[in-house]
Formats: sequence, C-alpha cells, structure tokens
Amino acid sequence: MTPEPMTPADLTPAPLDREAGYALLAELAGPVAVATLGGLDGLAPGFADWIVTSLFGGTYQRPGLALRDRQIANLAALTALGGVEPQLADHVRNSLRIGMTREEITEVIVHLALYVGVPKALAGLRVAASTFTAAEAPTTKAPAAGTPAAGTPESDTPASVTPAEARA
Repeated sequence: MTPEPMTPADLTPAPLDREAGYALLAELAGPVAVATLGGLDGLAPGFADWIVTSLFGGTYQRPGLALRDRQIANLAALTALGGVEPQLADHVRNSLRIGMTREEITEVIVHLALYVGVPKALAGLRVAASTFTAAEAPTTKAPAAGTPAAGTPESDTPASVTPAEARA
C-alpha cells in the first residue's frame, strides 16, 4: 500500500514574524547590527531582510530551545564550519550580551575539539579570545567636540560600558 503524498495543508505552518525578528536581532546584537544590515541592500536587495525575517523571525521563534541554547548551538556550528570567523565573533558577542560567561563560551569551544578537530577548536578559541579582548577594551575614539567623555558626570555612558554596549 502506497502512502498518500503530503500536501502543504498537511504540514504545520511555519509562521514568520518580521517585527519579532528585528526585535530579537536588536536584543542579541544591538541596534548597530540592524543598521549595518542596510549596507547589504545595495549589493543584494532584500537579502538582509530575508535573513532577519526567516532566521530571527522564524527559526529563533520556534518553541523548544531557550535563546541561550540556540547560542550554544550557533557557537558549535560556526566553530565546526571554520572559515566564518566574523560570524563566530558576532555570536561570541551575542552570547556575552545574553549573559553567557567567558568561561561558558570557552568551554563550548573546548568541548568541540574531539568532535570537530583540534585545529578548528583552536581557531574558535582565537576568535573568542580576540572578541573578549575587544569587548573589554576601553573606547579609544575621542569624543566629538562638546561631547562629554564616557564616565564623566555629564555623560550618560559609564566608563565601564564596552563599545558594543555603548552603541546599543
């Protein structure tokens, strides 16, 4: 007996929520990341919006995994892939933003060594280390004329805020 072929009506709908996608991206990566995506539109119109809507407004909205768990999966997948250092650095920053510790992020990557290979784990650790360092570095950019320096009573940006947090 041959089973009946599936039709679209037989499948569970996969809702896409564009607004939720942009809100989640802003939470994870900050508003600068959302603004930076606009630069892709000149090269590949609609591509950035598709990524945000389908990934952050679709896959990330599914039940079953907490945001922290999704970030662990992202760190693992990007480390395993290799050659995607900018994206891995973004997800290291995102993981820090949602409350993961440096130690947790490091252990995720160390744990992968036997599964993905020592060279890829080492490369992932190098990306994590440089991202941690950049997140802790004080802002070296001089404030614009008439703008109070970070950490001064006139500034609403404390000196302990990282550059990424200050942009958020």
